[in-house]
Amino acid sequence: MEMKKRISLELRNRTPAEVEELVVDNCRTSDGEVEGLTDDFKELEFLSMVNVGLTSLAKIPSLPKLRKLELSDNNISGHLETLSEKCPNLTYLNLSGNKIKGLNNVEALQNLKNLKSLDLFNCEITTLEEYRESIFELLPQVTYLDGFDQEDNEAPDSEADDDDDDEGEDGAGPTGDYDDEDEDEEGSEGGEVGLSYLMKEKIQDEEDDDDYAEEEEEEEKAGVKGEKRKRDAEDEGEEDDDDDD
Repeated sequence: MEMKKRISLELRNRTPAEVEELVVDNCRTSDGEVEGLTDDFKELEFLSMVNVGLTSLAKIPSLPKLRKLELSDNNISGHLETLSEKCPNLTYLNLSGNKIKGLNNVEALQNLKNLKSLDLFNCEITTLEEYRESIFELLPQVTYLDGFDQEDNEAPDSEADDDDDDEGEDGAGPTGDYDDEDEDEEGSEGGEVGLSYLMKEKIQDEEDDDDYAEEEEEEEKAGVKGEKRKRDAEDEGEEDDDDDD
């Protein structure tokens, strides 16, 4: 899908001035330039253009409130000075997976005074000797490079924390309602369950009584047979004595 059409769909009956976040990942540009974005997106704070075939940022419009820009997996090689001119308040910039090869390619980012986090993962520049030390020296305003600061401490994931908080708040209500419904259902079925259990227990008792009666009858029969065998044995013994006489 072309970037212009994708942006039109993402508006969802809103005007560009009402949009604060815009994600157009995996669409396509016709000439490697930003298309469909205008200066009317003046309230835009988050923009994601991942894997859209960008080779240049020359046509990015003025986005004075833009703070986070995702540009990973494109073909951008340099000429980043446009960002400081059009997006001066950027605090987060992701250029991972692009064609950034040398320090001169990112030197223009020095003018992004509010830039705190820069991602160059999977760019050729990361293979340079003392790459991290050089970037931190070139861009002293940057706190996190590829997700870690100069002391190798990982950048806090503030967005994940916010998501967890939202899930906790939103989850409390539905979870409580769900439990109440379960209790109501168990309560409403309790009488039937209890009655079924009693009936089953009564039937089981009757069956046990029948089994017990049958066992007694079998024992009595066994006793009679035993007595008969005993008498037969005694009779045979007496007959043997008579024969001896």
